[in-house]
Amino acid sequence: MRTFAMPLFLLALCHPASLHGAEVERIRLRSTEVVVEITPALGGRVLHVGRVDRPNLIRIGEPVVSQPTPAVSADADDIGYLGHDVWLGPQSGWWSDQHANPSRRAARAVWPPDPFLAFAETRVVARAPDRLVLEGVDSPVTGVRLLKSFAFDPSDPSTVVVTATARNIRSHPVARDLWFNTRTSAATRVYVPVADAGDVRVDGAKDVLPAWRIDGGVFSFLPAPAEAAMRRGKVFLQPSAGWMAGFAQGQAFVIRFDHQPRAAIHPEHGQIELYLDHTRDVQAGLLEMEVHAPFRTLAAGEAMQARERWTVLAYDGPETQDAQLAFLCERLELCVAGQ
Repeated sequence: MRTFAMPLFLLALCHPASLHGAEVERIRLRSTEVVVEITPALGGRVLHVGRVDRPNLIRIGEPVVSQPTPAVSADADDIGYLGHDVWLGPQSGWWSDQHANPSRRAARAVWPPDPFLAFAETRVVARAPDRLVLEGVDSPVTGVRLLKSFAFDPSDPSTVVVTATARNIRSHPVARDLWFNTRTSAATRVYVPVADAGDVRVDGAKDVLPAWRIDGGVFSFLPAPAEAAMRRGKVFLQPSAGWMAGFAQGQAFVIRFDHQPRAAIHPEHGQIELYLDHTRDVQAGLLEMEVHAPFRTLAAGEAMQARERWTVLAYDGPETQDAQLAFLCERLELCVAGQ
């Protein structure tokens, strides 16, 4: 199956500081420790996550500024807004179960994602300094309406609970999964608990695939060779526990979720997926930290829900795997074998 994100040279990524003049509305949620910014535009997309005194961890695309009001139709192509958003899996079914764009259905297209989920303005259902609920539009492409909720954990100001609910708006069943996609810099050191190399599958052109290892029950990418002009590929993982973590810009960004057996996840996906795309300038590249919920068939009017817990902690320790994993074990009790 073809799986990819927009090629790096088309992303035209910009730094968060340059986005202050963006026309899209930003709603800021803040605790004593963490700031989150979400726009009701662009499908209800997260544009900022970080400690109150540290940089944004979320990678944003330049179109957030230059194309803040995209046309929403079944003929629309992808626009590289990036940030965090929610897709519906499986990717092979994006255009195969719809009549809004017959040519994409006939071509069995696996790109672009559903424009109604990605681009449409959402409605603010509830809003408070520490909580936001957004409702999307009915999508004629994937046949669902999304409800997104963002709320700080009242017992932990470093943690935000991100919830997505998909309701079948058709008069017949639809088979889907909820798919969280969080974009950050390719320079992020990412760790995933994985028991065995057989729980890892890699997709992409062989000559640019990222190298990886499993050490002590933890998956990580190996540094790019000095001579490497590019690394691009997608890794599908069956994790051994319900979390992954990224370290960047003096912060630990931990995404936790309900761990699922392999059988619950659609076979073309992994519960965790990592898409890596960068040239020699690794900091400017892209890492997508993705999580799939169980694949389900929804009856007419039925809904399903999935949740991630984002914890953002300050980290000023050594940039080594041993030190960073020890930090996760001590602070969040996310310990793996050997710790």
